Amino acid sequence: MKLLVIAGPPSSGKTSLVKQIVKKMKNEMKIAFFKIDVVKAFEDIELNKEFGILTRKFCSGDLCPDHAGVMVLGDAVEWAEKNGAELFIVESAGLCLRCSPYLNQGLGIIVLSSIAGIHAPEKMGSMVTLADIAVVTKIDLVSQAEREVLVQKIKETHSSLILMETNALQGTSLHRLYEIIRNSDDIDAETLSLKGNPPLGTCTICVGKKEIGWKHHFGVIQKLDGQTGEYLYRGE
Repeated sequence: MKLLVIAGPPSSGKTSLVKQIVKKMKNEMKIAFFKIDVVKAFEDIELNKEFGILTRKFCSGDLCPDHAGVMVLGDAVEWAEKNGAELFIVESAGLCLRCSPYLNQGLGIIVLSSIAGIHAPEKMGSMVTLADIAVVTKIDLVSQAEREVLVQKIKETHSSLILMETNALQGTSLHRLYEIIRNSDDIDAETLSLKGNPPLGTCTICVGKKEIGWKHHFGVIQKLDGQTGEYLYRGE
């Protein structure tokens, strides 16, 4: 199974990009989609209704959505594999710009809106610097000069990033992205871990424990099948 982790600020065009990927590749491979959000999410309903793909969502409630994502992602990968998915797309909540949801396998895609301002890439830290691919959206809403300045800022933040520009509603200039996805390696679910270090704090994720899945963590944890706001405590 191939894996895409798509991150970026709210309203940057993450879901529009997901729709273009699904539209292009749904006849080539079986796709599963997983959305991580905080209180409400409707992307799973939209994608299932429009394309008929397997979808699921998880709302983190009072916990940081990226930390909660670490807890439940092991279960989510297992769910996708059990359902025969060949491409698993994970869309982050995009609220915590300090956190980085990318993994040591698969592809990490950062979605940046061209109208967010030229300093946006510098403010996002590891959400940009640990990504594999940057997709700049809404390019039809800014001038060519503004686009070029933003692209330069992104390159200065992460020089080896693969960079693409698109109007995600129309799916322009994404052929290279599709080819990269097709040629990406399958994941090994047993060895998945975070690519970067999460913020420091008091839980096992915050202090640097990278293993995916709640079974590897202690303190306040969440399971994928638990109710929103239902937290469990593991450990002494």
